Amino acid sequence: MLQSPTPKKRRRGRLFRFSSALVVLLAVAGYLLVQYVTGGRGGPGCKVVSGKDDGQAYEFSQEQTMNAATIAAVGTGRGMPERAVTIALATALQESQLVNIQHGDLDSLGLFQQRPSQGWGTKKEILDPTYAAGVFYEHLAKVDDYQQLPLTVAAQRVQRSGYPEAYAKHEPEAALLSAALTGQAAATLTCQGLPDTTRTAVGPDAVRAALVRDFGRTVLKETGAEVTRGGSASKGKSKAKAESTPTPSASATGGSSTVTLPVRSGSTRTGWQLAHWAVANSSVLHIERVSYAGREWAAGSADDPWHSTATKASGGVRIVTSQQAGEK
Repeated sequence: MLQSPTPKKRRRGRLFRFSSALVVLLAVAGYLLVQYVTGGRGGPGCKVVSGKDDGQAYEFSQEQTMNAATIAAVGTGRGMPERAVTIALATALQESQLVNIQHGDLDSLGLFQQRPSQGWGTKKEILDPTYAAGVFYEHLAKVDDYQQLPLTVAAQRVQRSGYPEAYAKHEPEAALLSAALTGQAAATLTCQGLPDTTRTAVGPDAVRAALVRDFGRTVLKETGAEVTRGGSASKGKSKAKAESTPTPSASATGGSSTVTLPVRSGSTRTGWQLAHWAVANSSVLHIERVSYAGREWAAGSADDPWHSTATKASGGVRIVTSQQAGEK
């Protein structure tokens, strides 16, 4: 005859079931939190390392890195110093983990969790990373001596957060991202470059449009680019004339196009910013290779990032991109 469990055993059974349920609940909560913060995006696909050979490195998703590149490009286009870019990146890391989320506390939105009700812009504007970064820099520029202030103080004077100390913990990773994405540190940013199959706009026109979107027309002007297809050349504007700012050119062979971004002699920092920007955007723009200053990055070569090339290519930053969406 089977004996009924003792009260002690029943308590142990209930405790075990409760503990198991709690573990499952915490796991689900953790998963939902990750989905909330990242919008369900995948894991790390990019890596930034220190240019000082001190072993410091951080990993980010391709989307995070692309948003970081936009923030850095907007800052450069506005003539903001590297310190401003670091402050902006640390702020976005704290507010959204560099993911353009469409929700937050009250009516907060986007990379910087800016609020339409507080005069930051419309919902559509705030969810545009280029606009969001620009309006952040506008407010930061009004902070007296922000470059000399501790990062968390400068960020707080813009954001007015309920947790002002939280920005400081992101300064190390923001500093590495800033050094790479402003071109201060060479060959320090790599990405897997797996193509985003949802994109339909690829090729040289998409690359140029993205460059103008992030950097502004005063940095990269759309004039007279030449595209070669099937052995014939077609030119853009016939009124192309000499300008002080180098202009992009493009050529196409087979299934790929090459966009060349001229870089003035002695402007290697600009060159590396453009090169790292291209790597950060490699997934959405289907960029296969980026070459600059005798170094080359290739999509899918995470084990051998930015290897040396046999010859030092001239003509600035060369970006090779697929001509058709989904083509690798």
